[in-house]
This record gives sequence, C-alpha cells and structure tokens, in this order.
Amino acid sequence: MSPGSGPYQSLYRRFRSQRWSELKGQDHVSQTLRNAVREGRVAHAYLFSGPRGTGKTSSARILAKALNCPNEDDGEPCGTCESCVGITEGRSLDVVELDAASNRGVDAMRELVARAALGTPGRWKVYIVDEVHMLTTDASTTLLKTLEEPPAHVVFVLATTEPQRVLPTIRSRTQHFEFRLLPLDLLTQHLKWVAAEAGLDVPAEVVELVARRGKGSVRDALSVLDQVAAAGGIDHHAPSVGEFVEALCERDAGRALAAVAERCGAGHDPRQVATDVLERLRQALLVSVSPALVGLPDEEIAAVEAEAHRLGRAATVRAMEVLGETLVDMREAPDPRILLEVALVRLCRPELDSSPAALLERIERLERLERDLSSRASMGPAAASAAPAAALPPPPAPAADPPASRPAAGARLALGGIRQAAKPPAAPEPPAPPPQAAPVPVAATSRAPEPAGDVPMPSRDELTLAWGDSVLSTLSPRAKSRFRVGRFVTSDNDVATFALPNAIHRDRCEEVRSEVEQALGAHFHRPVRLRLITEEQAPSPAVTAAPPPPDDESIDLDDLQDAPASELRSPLDHVLSTFEGATVVEE
Repeated sequence: MSPGSGPYQSLYRRFRSQRWSELKGQDHVSQTLRNAVREGRVAHAYLFSGPRGTGKTSSARILAKALNCPNEDDGEPCGTCESCVGITEGRSLDVVELDAASNRGVDAMRELVARAALGTPGRWKVYIVDEVHMLTTDASTTLLKTLEEPPAHVVFVLATTEPQRVLPTIRSRTQHFEFRLLPLDLLTQHLKWVAAEAGLDVPAEVVELVARRGKGSVRDALSVLDQVAAAGGIDHHAPSVGEFVEALCERDAGRALAAVAERCGAGHDPRQVATDVLERLRQALLVSVSPALVGLPDEEIAAVEAEAHRLGRAATVRAMEVLGETLVDMREAPDPRILLEVALVRLCRPELDSSPAALLERIERLERLERDLSSRASMGPAAASAAPAAALPPPPAPAADPPASRPAAGARLALGGIRQAAKPPAAPEPPAPPPQAAPVPVAATSRAPEPAGDVPMPSRDELTLAWGDSVLSTLSPRAKSRFRVGRFVTSDNDVATFALPNAIHRDRCEEVRSEVEQALGAHFHRPVRLRLITEEQAPSPAVTAAPPPPDDESIDLDDLQDAPASELRSPLDHVLSTFEGATVVEE
C-alpha cells in the first residue's frame, strides 16, 4: 500500500478470520457452531474462553454473520452480502460489541438489558461482551436474568481470558467453548501464507522465528511479523539464544556474560533475554524426553538434541528453575540485568552453589564422565584419543600446582574443573584396611576374633563400664532385650562370668551368646568368652574386714595421758552441741 493510498492497517486486522474455514486451530469450535447454525440449534448464550489472540472475538463475529446471512451455505456465511459486509466493517445494527473492561459497572449492563428487547433489521441480534470477567458483581447479577431467558431473537456471546473469574451462575447458563493456542507448525504455515498474501519479503527461517515468538497466539505472531517486515529483517548482530546454551554446556561464565552484554547493548530487555533462554532450555528438556514433543525443523531439533546431551537433564532442569526464579525476582529489581548475570554465573559454576539442585547436577556430571571414560576404555586407545574434546569439562583457572598433584583431582575433573586428554581409567586400588580401633558389625559373622597378641583380659570393672557405655547398644534388639537385665560377676583368664535372674532366662540368652561374645571381642580386640549362670550361682560379694593390728605392736598404759580438763564434757553436752538449738527439759 503506498503512503498516499490511505492509512496502513496492521496484519492482524487485515487477515482476521472472516469465515469458519479461515479460523485456524479451532476446529472443535468451528465445526460445532457450523452444525448448530445449519440445523437451527443455536443456543441463546455462549462463553468463549482461551488465551489472547486465538480467535474468540472473530468466532463471535463469524457466528453473527452465519445467523444473519441470507446466502448461508452449510452453516458458512457468504461474506459478500450486505449483512456480512456490514458486520465486517463494524456498522451493522445486528451486532452489539461491549468491552466489559471499560464498561464494567451496573449502569452499562442495565442499558444493555433494556436494549436487548428492541427489534433488529436482521433475523438475529448478537451481543458480544468481551473480557466478561471484568464485570462487577452487581453488573453480573444484572445480566443473569436476561442471560437465562433472553428474547427469542437475541444471542449472547461472552468472551474471556480468565473463565475461572466468571460467576458460576453465568457459566451454568452458557455453552462453554475453550479456545487453544496454535501448534508451532500450524502457526508457521499460517504466517507463511500471510507473508505471501501481503507481499512481504521475509525469509522462511525468519518466519519460523516469528512463529516461536508468537507462542501459539495468532495475533501476537502477526504483530511480530509486522514489526519484522517494517524493520527489514532481524538484527543478526546480537548473539543468538544458542550462544547462552553453549556457554552453559562449556561452563564458561565469561562467555555467558559477554552474550548478555552484547544482547543488552543491542537494546534487548534482560527479562526477554531470560525468557528466550528459558524457552530454549525447555525445548532441550523436551527433546531429551522425546523429540516428537518439540515442533522444530529437523536440523534445529538435531542442534537442540546435541545441546541437551551435553548439558545433561539435571543441569537443564536446574537451569530452568534458576532462570524461572530469576524472572520472578526481576519484576521488583531496580536492575534486572544484574540478576540475570548472577543466575548465569551460578549455572556455569555449580561449585559456587550449595543448593541440592547444584549438588545433583555435579553428581550427574560425575556419573556421565565416568560412563564416557569407561566406554572409551572399552573401545581402545585409538577411539579414546579420537573422542571430541568438547565432551570434556572446560579448563580451570591457572594454578600454581599441576592438577594431578592436588588432592581430589579426579573429582574436580568430573565437576568441570580440569581439562585433560581422555584416557582409560586406572585400575582401582584395593581399599585400605580399616583401622584397628574401628568397631566390627556384630551381624557380619558369628566367629569370635582371633587373639590380639598381648592384649590382657579385661577386668570385671572394665567389662561393666564397656557394657553400659557402648557394647549393649551395638547388639541386635533380640540380644539386647535378653542380656539387658544381667551383670558381670567375675573375669578370669579368657572367661567372663555373667549372671542372669533365673535358669529360663539363662537358657534363652544362650541362643544369642555368640553375638555378645563377638561384640565384646570387637570392643576389647581380643576373645572374650561368656559363662552364663543364674543369680543363685553367683558368689556373694566379699566383705573386706579391717586388718588386725600388728602382733608386734604393744600398748604401754603408762604412756597414755589424760585429756585436758577443758575438753572433758558430759554426754549431755555432746548431745546439745550435736543438735544445735536443743534445750534440756527437766521433769
């Protein structure tokens, strides 16, 4: 259209669907409404819900055309009669459109109800109420009665993007149709047709990019196509989204930050950059599950599949979670770019993040590297040397010591800290023997340990202390419940005598005696055998008497001296001094 031929009309207005056959991706709606018009079974009220740009208002207008078209054919309006042209141009008296977002009060609904009973030039009068969920409660209540029993020539079509906010009493009085987002291949095909009809010189790969940017909405995609056509193409100076994913695969934080700087320097919003990267990661996750879930060209699916394999599923899921949280935080951030840069650094350097998701990613990377090295070792040295270097982690920052001389070098290699040539894994070294003082599990064997050289037999007191402090708690529940009530009475040579309440209890403890002997041997590092007896058989504790005075000690009575007179007190004085505050009561 030349500049002097009239005002320019945007693509989404020029190519709005005018017939059921032109409505894309909503066959379940168009087929049902065509049948209703053809068979004369049109309901008095409909509710159209779905995302923006999926054809809700266009379908309402097509329905109005089909109801009033004198040349209607199989439920399809002709599009050329006076009624159809008037509805298309918005000057028909048979169609009344109301935007509930700007007319949400009760007065607007009262006026609509009052005008509904008036006649119309056509056969049907169609009221289209857009964004009906924006009506106030009073306005919705005013609409209820008329919506339930409208005049015979009136049809209501309510459109909304949030059906859950519509009153249940309104939803119950309508036939509900849910509109869906268009698949990527169908939207791409429709955009190519629009570009050809509009005479736009847009390459096919650009149309596919526009379709992905539209995210299933025809109106959004046509708006982006209009912008691309006006700009003469897409800015190729800014790095693509694949550059960000490549930086994540290589664990190169500098590369990711450079891509952010170039994108933001080209005028891109950091929020949109994060959204684009998140969408690419979603495609990588879906491709790793099933390539059929992603509607991309074959060559692009191959590239995304390679990225998904290199990145790993755990890293992909973590990156999606981190970027999703970052997008939420960006809403309130004074500088969203900083949050995006921090998120990318965390994703490129999992060792800087102690979250469970980062640890899971590092473990998965370790397992994948171990599998790769094992597979290369099984293929031989030639295949190992021919393996692509891109499969290995990126090189670390320069260090003073060589990586091989530092501890845990193998772990850092698997976590992306060291780059070195692929080689078959070395044969695992035999595990070091456990320290001598480490406790041995009781259930491992029922055989008592061998004698440990010159380790002496523990005394009764040592047995009693070790029994209460540690040995009893290591026993199985069965042995613990039976031996809990006993006690050690003696210890001599290699045998410790253990007393139990009665003979029946002793016989039951004999069944698990070997387990207790094993636990005692593991604690004292020498064999300790048990002899189980009853309390009746236990020896009585010996009473230690005071030693008699030596026989050669003689007492000379002449050497004894009387106590001083000041210290001589009567028994009564002793009682009074012992019980402080006591007094003598004389009868």
